[in-house]
Amino acid sequence: MEIGVDRSLCEANAVCVGFAPDIFDLDDDEELVIRSGPVPDDQVERVSDAIKGCPKNALFTAG
Repeated sequence: MEIGVDRSLCEANAVCVGFAPDIFDLDDDEELVIRSGPVPDDQVERVSDAIKGCPKNALFTAG
């Protein structure tokens, strides 16, 4: 599983960080940062919850 983000929708409100802090973070400019590469198997459920929980539907699976 890989993750994509529609930056035109993302408000960087960090809901995803709460679900999966090993995968998502905010940088110093309050922009969403996603760990590169495939999501580790032990994080798939957390990332799926983050995608479902995104209030702006900005996150999606890519590939």
